Amino acid sequence: MTKLSGPMVPTLSGSAPKQAIVLLHGYGSDGQDLIGLAGYWRELLPDAIFLAPNAPEPCRDNPGGYQWFPIDFGRPDYRADGAARARPVIIEFLTDLWQQTGLAAENTILGGFSQGAMMSLHTGLSLTQQLMGIIAFSGALIAPPALLDGSGAKPPVCLVHGDNDPVVDPGLSAEAFRTLGERGVPVRYHVEPNAGHTITEDGLAFASRFIAEISGAAGTVD
Repeated sequence: MTKLSGPMVPTLSGSAPKQAIVLLHGYGSDGQDLIGLAGYWRELLPDAIFLAPNAPEPCRDNPGGYQWFPIDFGRPDYRADGAARARPVIIEFLTDLWQQTGLAAENTILGGFSQGAMMSLHTGLSLTQQLMGIIAFSGALIAPPALLDGSGAKPPVCLVHGDNDPVVDPGLSAEAFRTLGERGVPVRYHVEPNAGHTITEDGLAFASRFIAEISGAAGTVD
């Protein structure tokens, strides 16, 4: 199985990590695209380590980037099939991280953008261990079997999506919000006004408040 690697930002405090935030990039990009989010959240979680692994496959449409799975609009099940193939690679990355750091799922936030958001939701909701939380920017829910049959954990989820996104239909996050709520998953949902396929300051502020809430750092973010 392919081993994931990518950029990492150590704890701001300089101490051993007490939390981990793992960030999954979008289609055709790489870990460098999301590792910059550490700059927004390091003061909020000074004992957190940030990791942004590159996806396991070179991107068909952008050879300089990577993909979690190929896009094939001619196949209605391409997302479900692709997510199921990529999920074990991400789980192995998380397992290795926990073994190497002594952290656990409960100390870990899994987040992502676009295709990485889809993989964050799909992977995080497939685990039996309870993550600290999942953050999905401009994504969609590819429901894993563990969500559908109730065998998976139900970590708190944060969904953020621009209302003018031309790449991933904003309605997919609205649908995810409804589905997760129906399945008993605690979920927060924020629509970024007049935003396209991007992460805005408004969306980051919402995600920051979510992180503060689930980590116990509430009160440090207005």
